[in-house]
Amino acid sequence: MTIINIENISKRYSERYLLNGVSFTISEGDKIGLIGINGTGKTTLLKIVAGEEATDEGRVMKGSMVTIEYLAQDPSYDPKGIVKEQVFKGNSENMKLVRAYREAVADKTTPPEVIIKLTGQMDQSNAWNLENEAQAVLTRLGIFDLNAEMGTLSGGQRKRVALASALLNPCDLLILDEPTNHLDNETIDWLEQYLNQRKGALLMITHDRYFLNRVVNQIFELDRGNLYTYQGNYNYFLEKKLEREEMESASQKKRRTLMRQELAWVKQGAKARSTKQRARLDRFQALQEQIEKDKNSKERLEISVAGSRLGKKVMELEGISKAYDQRVLIDHFNYIVLPYDRIGIIGPNGSGKSTLMHIMGQELQPDTGKVHIGETVRLGLYTQGLDHMDENLRVIEYIKEVAEFITTADGSKISASQMLERFLFTPEAQWTLIGRLSGGERRRLHLLRVLMEAPNVLLLDEPTNDLDIETLTVLEDYIDDFPGPVIVVSHDRYFLDKVADKIFSFESGGKIRQYIGNYTEFKEAIIEETERKEKQIISTDHTTKNKPLDRGQSQRPLRFTYKEKLEYETIDEVIMELESQIEDIDIQMGTAATEYERLQALMIEKEALEKELEEKMQRWVELSEIAEQIEEQKK
Repeated sequence: MTIINIENISKRYSERYLLNGVSFTISEGDKIGLIGINGTGKTTLLKIVAGEEATDEGRVMKGSMVTIEYLAQDPSYDPKGIVKEQVFKGNSENMKLVRAYREAVADKTTPPEVIIKLTGQMDQSNAWNLENEAQAVLTRLGIFDLNAEMGTLSGGQRKRVALASALLNPCDLLILDEPTNHLDNETIDWLEQYLNQRKGALLMITHDRYFLNRVVNQIFELDRGNLYTYQGNYNYFLEKKLEREEMESASQKKRRTLMRQELAWVKQGAKARSTKQRARLDRFQALQEQIEKDKNSKERLEISVAGSRLGKKVMELEGISKAYDQRVLIDHFNYIVLPYDRIGIIGPNGSGKSTLMHIMGQELQPDTGKVHIGETVRLGLYTQGLDHMDENLRVIEYIKEVAEFITTADGSKISASQMLERFLFTPEAQWTLIGRLSGGERRRLHLLRVLMEAPNVLLLDEPTNDLDIETLTVLEDYIDDFPGPVIVVSHDRYFLDKVADKIFSFESGGKIRQYIGNYTEFKEAIIEETERKEKQIISTDHTTKNKPLDRGQSQRPLRFTYKEKLEYETIDEVIMELESQIEDIDIQMGTAATEYERLQALMIEKEALEKELEEKMQRWVELSEIAEQIEEQKK
């Protein structure tokens, strides 16, 4: 069934076409990933499909009963409104019913018969489950307090609340603009499963290539106003795009050959006396225009900045600790950064990844410990926030604050303006105010500024947010060639696999686990470790229960070692103490319902205690069974 039909739409800003005669159809079951360079009009196209923006030309046709839910890249919100209200702002019948019921109950003047009627409608529509579903989805997205004011949340938390609202609101077409931004790796895994199980069509922008591979069945590529469609996931798109570009390259070669022939004819002094000659001159003009288009189509982002010389000593982290409100984020962390390190930092949101990055970047002091920096080190710190960017500055002014020119990898010097052109900012665009740039364009500009400082140590905090796939690919190549260490915080699993050969994983209690290998290898190692522990527990349990005691096998009777005896005598008290601590945390969580950071810290602490309790209980079973066998020997 067709949900929406887009027919020959165009959209222009000034003299530039973002969309030029674009047509496509979205049908039930379509799961579409929209990709393209930042600033090409991806978000504009989503807004047009969602009915948030008008076209200059063309038609958007959908049935009157078709419902669309749209998650914007930067969702609007009422700072005084609470999370619960924001989540239930949807237009589905159940959402409207829940709102009506809430308003009626909150208003003491509401007649009882109205509440009775609404209660019956809630029963009939099974709308009571909606609030439970909202709580479950919000918790999975890291939002625990449904009564928190939206104005008190961070930008990432507000985006997650808006995502929850979009997911909970039933619709025929779900439109998501960068849904994986501000999500940690585990939450992205959950969102993949959620969208794969969800019925209905999906249209989304994302830079997460693993996400595209696992969720979508079509790729739409927006390129210089034209839309190219591919019936498959991201890997399929790469194969077919290569074929298309090879065909275009062959066509361009033919055009250049024809151009040389026509140019020779024109140089002979050909004049448009006859109809045939006029047609040939027209063809010459058309070829000139097409070759100019071919030249423009080859414009691609290029990074080739040379870093400054790096000595043997880079950076040493000695006993680094950091806590906020008695919550330990980093606990006595030690590490010596090596000259060719490629480190990926992962962990849940709020676990301390960015804190470690800012400590390494000397923008934040640790509570204890020291950071020793080598004399030749020039740090390049790319941060998540863009608040430091003066929106009243022009693009060229922002770059010239750092350097008028830069030395490239091949030793040549190019100006700030030329470097901006390499980063796809045309001479005209360089005089644009930063406040008028898209989120992705600002990040690309921020990245260039960091590189213009010619660093020899790169610290990148979530560099993949809002960047297009082409920029990410070039950044991956740049990191591969970068002569110094690169340390990156990222939720982009594909990016981590490409750039990191060592993983720092934030775990509970401020501990940081180190692993040699990329992200996928780390995850596989964790799965193998978990499976091995489970098998050991099962094997130990089975052996203890079923293996008969062979008294003739050894002259020595079965008995506890001194350590086991001491452990057996004290383990009951340890278990009781752990249970008491967990109960105490439950009480604290009840009183901290509106304190997000404290609540999250308590949940992490509770999970660690519950894991320890489970291990102690298993150990108690093992020791108890040995004790029983010892008693049997005495009989």
